[in-house]
Amino acid sequence: MRNRLKVLRAEAGWTQQELGDRLGVSRQAVNALETEKHDPSLDLAYRIAAIFARPVEEIFDNPHA
Repeated sequence: MRNRLKVLRAEAGWTQQELGDRLGVSRQAVNALETEKHDPSLDLAYRIAAIFARPVEEIFDNPHA
């Protein structure tokens, strides 16, 4: 699933480890999301949206739209 996670993380000035710590996931999990090798669970997508104070749709592209 295409996403803007890497851009948003860079704008916040966070490393993958720092974002992972905020989300309660590993740095490797953040990397897998950023490189689109893994899709987030619905719960994780909403936690990411909350951390960046943006709607889920602004961070993740809907492949069904």
